[in-house]
Amino acid sequence: MQRVTLDPATDFDTWREHARRLALAQIPPAQIEWSRTDDTPSLFDAEPPSALPAPGPSAKLVVRPQCLRLLQSILRHNDPQRFALAYRILWRAQSEPALDLIHTDPDIAAALRMDHQIRRDAHKMKAFVRFREQPAAETPSEASVRRRFISWFEPEHYILQLVAPFFAGRFTDMDWLILTPKGSIAWNGQECLVTAKPCAKPTLNDGIDQLWHTYYRSIFNPARIKTKAMRSEMPRKYWKNLPETQLIPAMLAEAEQRVAAMAAHQVTEAPRFHHKIHARPAPRLEAPQDDWTNLRQEARQCRLCPLHCHATQLVFGEGPEQARWMMIGEQPGDQEDLQGRPFVGPAGGVLDAALAQTGLDRQEAYLTNAVKHFKFVPRGKRRIHQTPNAEEISACRTWLAREIELVRPQLLVTLGATALSALGKGKLSTLRGRFHGAPTQSYTHFATVHPSYLLRLPDPSRQAQEKKLFQQDFNAIARWLAENPRAS
Repeated sequence: MQRVTLDPATDFDTWREHARRLALAQIPPAQIEWSRTDDTPSLFDAEPPSALPAPGPSAKLVVRPQCLRLLQSILRHNDPQRFALAYRILWRAQSEPALDLIHTDPDIAAALRMDHQIRRDAHKMKAFVRFREQPAAETPSEASVRRRFISWFEPEHYILQLVAPFFAGRFTDMDWLILTPKGSIAWNGQECLVTAKPCAKPTLNDGIDQLWHTYYRSIFNPARIKTKAMRSEMPRKYWKNLPETQLIPAMLAEAEQRVAAMAAHQVTEAPRFHHKIHARPAPRLEAPQDDWTNLRQEARQCRLCPLHCHATQLVFGEGPEQARWMMIGEQPGDQEDLQGRPFVGPAGGVLDAALAQTGLDRQEAYLTNAVKHFKFVPRGKRRIHQTPNAEEISACRTWLAREIELVRPQLLVTLGATALSALGKGKLSTLRGRFHGAPTQSYTHFATVHPSYLLRLPDPSRQAQEKKLFQQDFNAIARWLAENPRAS
């Protein structure tokens, strides 16, 4: 029987030297007793260990990188059986190369539990270390611009080497020392020194506790407290070293009373602005239906949907008040929102080009949109267009209907699916490129795509094809207008 006695704080490299000699000497796990220097004596203490032959230069052990990382992790655990468990995994990995992938294996399952506990302990140390400032050096020669801090923490496992890079990277502008029962971490601005010598708990009192108490009281919300979740994230074993936790029992005891007081003082009625949005009042129709001035003024005061909250301004239609034909788009874009005019952005440029090729004059048509406010989502300094939903289209339908009633066009052209939806028409794929009339309508309807659709096509060949179809639609519109003059 081989007996290997190691210090409780033994790191991976020290264990590896022993484990490598044993494995290369073909000593199976059952013939090795791993112990720690703080263990109680056993019957084998008086029996000297057998001498092991030195491994030859060609002797080697093969372990997968993932398995090696698992062994490095569990050697940080405080379980006395970790040395034996790591050796069993090392021994078995020589004949079972993919052993670490079998999570149902008892040895691997135990190692994974240890690895999880190690990572959780490291996470808690990063979250619950509280630094206390130390007085500056008294002699001028020793004085330094850098401030000095000290902290005390009680980790469960030997994780100081694991967390040292985090603290060194986070607190580089001050000198600090973290003391623990399992060693210490020190930073002097240039190097991070980790020692395994146990430390005694220092006296920590720099007058900062009152600030922690004030901060913790200000963020404590008794209406949302969940004690089970709180104790899971901040177990009681950490409370004794955290200044703010002294307040927790009293605040929990007062929580119910504070919630009742908050409920008694809560606002009983929604704010006026909020109420207006959600009430969705019907638009006022008292203004004369044939008065353009009243219609524009009334539309500018529209609060029927939330879009007015973020848009720069309402963008009303423009063009001759008795135009022969009328075009309806989707909604204002970024440039339209800033200038207050429809179709003055990139989509307007595509539309102007199509009109120019057919000889149509934009000034002879009335242009408007189904939705009058710009709907967008901010992305940095840009405002990205979003398609209006059914509620927003419905809110603007009254204004669109009154525009059509006042213009009384012979031909009404819808650009895109949103404009069709505002008129209660069918699908764009069914209606596009065709002239439609109905006995209940005073105008003929023609549907085509919105010019912004052409700008969004990523494939150049597809874009060229769609632009050709778009131009054909406007050629048909020009022919219809030429063949159907308005009766005088």
